[in-house]
Amino acid sequence: MSAPRQNDVAIIGLSCRLPGAATADEYWTNLCNGVESITFFSDQDLIAANVDPSLVANPSYVKAAAMLRDIEMFDESFFGYSPKDATLMDPQHRLFLEVCWDAFENAGYDPAAYPGKIGVLATAGGVVTSYLLAKLHHAELPGQTASTSHINNDKDFLSTRISYKLNLTGPSFTIQSACSSSLLAVHQACQNLRFEECDMMLVGGSVVRVPQIEGYLAEKRNVHSLDGHCRPFDAVGQGTIFSSGVGAVLLKPLPQAIADRDHIFAIIKGTAANNDGSAKNSYTAPSLGQQSQAVADALKSAGISADSVGYVECHATGTLVGDPLEIEALTRAFQKQTCRKQYCAVGSVKANIGHPEQAAGIAGLIKTALVLHHKQIPPSINFETPNPAIDFASSPFYVNTTLQDFSGTDTPRRAGVNSLGIGGTNAFAVLEETPPAAVTGNDAPDQ
Repeated sequence: MSAPRQNDVAIIGLSCRLPGAATADEYWTNLCNGVESITFFSDQDLIAANVDPSLVANPSYVKAAAMLRDIEMFDESFFGYSPKDATLMDPQHRLFLEVCWDAFENAGYDPAAYPGKIGVLATAGGVVTSYLLAKLHHAELPGQTASTSHINNDKDFLSTRISYKLNLTGPSFTIQSACSSSLLAVHQACQNLRFEECDMMLVGGSVVRVPQIEGYLAEKRNVHSLDGHCRPFDAVGQGTIFSSGVGAVLLKPLPQAIADRDHIFAIIKGTAANNDGSAKNSYTAPSLGQQSQAVADALKSAGISADSVGYVECHATGTLVGDPLEIEALTRAFQKQTCRKQYCAVGSVKANIGHPEQAAGIAGLIKTALVLHHKQIPPSINFETPNPAIDFASSPFYVNTTLQDFSGTDTPRRAGVNSLGIGGTNAFAVLEETPPAAVTGNDAPDQ
């Protein structure tokens, strides 16, 4: 096992609410069992939820969604809110408060009693927020800047709300880069820790689509799946289904986490982020060169060889163009350091839970931390025939389709997480399993 480096960051707590899963334990069980957490609606379900009957009858309307449970529920008194304030608060803020508290509980810390400085980085979804748009005619919501309705719904106040309610005094800000937002937040949080701006960082993302019982319009050659299923890497992949998700992790410098005898799920060895710039066909198009460079930079930051990485959680959304380009970019970065073929498993949680947009990176990070924690690689579902535009045979990668043990080698088990955003901000993180000597919290719950 490699010796802990001063810049290594430990994941000491985690929590999430994702389609089909109210806890990280349930999330992991669903992943291992290959569960697809997509809900398909009847016409009656949709009409009862006030969806326009003419839309329901449209052949291009896909009657499916990836839903979260109980988004209307919130323990407002626990966090010191009145019922009225809670009603006017975006569920993205409400659920994120609960998930952040859960992450501290999972790590075994009372944030109000912690003597050090804790920072917060977070990201949220929506144009403004889907909740606010859905409630535009509510008498209390057309408020002015700095009104309660503004503060309870705007993204700007997501991180600082957590800092205020949990008495966290480190740097606190919201970060946005579309679908790569929450992994970008993890990258930035690691930088804050490495520059010793705080003792711990709480980082995560919150996307809650409102209303939940609603389908979407899809058309061929667009980003949306035509049938409600997401099929990463597959020849018949038709796009993605956008979903909801909330997740958070608590991070601490690894040497300090070991000294404090924290339960450590996994180690973040290195991260990198960049932007495509203008060297691509359009603003929304991906860039092969910069995607690959972000991976190479993260491997360099981690101080490891690509040859020792056994799993990559891909951004893969099941699109015709995006998946092949992502594998090509990963291949270009890995082949700078290795000539081995098809030794590294790849997967994408979007086949299970859809694409939770700004929260996609944190969902992938939590999955990958649990992969290393449990030493197992869950199946990447909805995959039968490889996309012919992906040359897996000449790459370091293969799609893992069964639950398998993550076999050990002469190096620690290592994995990567890739996250890409429309607009061109790419992020990559390199994770490593916890050294046996550092797993001090064996009695801690997996959560």
